Amino acid sequence: MNLHALNIFIKVATFQSVTKAAEQLCISQPAVTIQIRNLEKELGLKLLESSGRGVQLTPDGEFIYSEGRRIFLLEQSIENKINEHKNKKMQSFKIASTYVPGYYLLPSLLAQYKIQYPLSGISLETGNTQYVISQILNYEVDIGVIVSEGQRHPDIRYEHFLDMSYCFIVPINHPFAHQEITIHQFVQEPIILREKGSSTRSLLEAFCKIYDCPFPPIGLQLSGLNESLKAVAAGFGTMLAPSIAVEELLHQKKIAVVSIEDIQLTRPIYLCMRKVDGTPTAMTCSFIKYLKRQSHKIDEIQI
Repeated sequence: MNLHALNIFIKVATFQSVTKAAEQLCISQPAVTIQIRNLEKELGLKLLESSGRGVQLTPDGEFIYSEGRRIFLLEQSIENKINEHKNKKMQSFKIASTYVPGYYLLPSLLAQYKIQYPLSGISLETGNTQYVISQILNYEVDIGVIVSEGQRHPDIRYEHFLDMSYCFIVPINHPFAHQEITIHQFVQEPIILREKGSSTRSLLEAFCKIYDCPFPPIGLQLSGLNESLKAVAAGFGTMLAPSIAVEELLHQKKIAVVSIEDIQLTRPIYLCMRKVDGTPTAMTCSFIKYLKRQSHKIDEIQI
């Protein structure tokens, strides 16, 4: 494959404009068009089509754009690692985490790590599981931290970190507050539902299938854990939530835990890396070893 032509195609697809891509690459518009046509001929695929004043990707073009972009992100990642190798004084890495580990677990661990390794540079961003996996595969981050999903991505390597417990919560004045009930009683109540891609939502969907019970009626659907917890406290519905995330609201007596007969839920938290990278950088390996040492002290996260 002609990687030069592929790079030009990536630029055109990014800007959705031959003109802007040509300006960015400092070449003529006809030269850009010729390279795109040659790439389409080489691949036997139609990649772009006209759209108003610009261009848009065909379905085949979307696939080639997604895969091709990863090639050049890998190139950038290699260049960054080479620069790190040249300059040992200051090394950095990026982490993407799902909301619960990112908000309630990692900040204190990162602070302790920074004290031990003051020359390390660390950045942390949060999102749902789909976002974290995407960031890893697109070489935007070095490590991902996620709560386990049922399906694993074939290009991701998963290493168990620790286990996290979940609980069912209701508003403090709800009739089920502090009670033990059956799962069939619980699913009759309106629930606060997380967005698609959330591990908590996936757990709830799997839970209903396993116990052969109907999905609860939706009280509200919200994006984000904190927003969902506040909605429960405001009386808009029940929720399945990570135990570590509800401690403050429990202490404030704004919500209550409901015990479900014969049911205890835990899910593993995993450290995720790209399989294609092989051995991680020395900095990344050092951080992973640090996290695993801490996991033996934390054991299982619960209320």
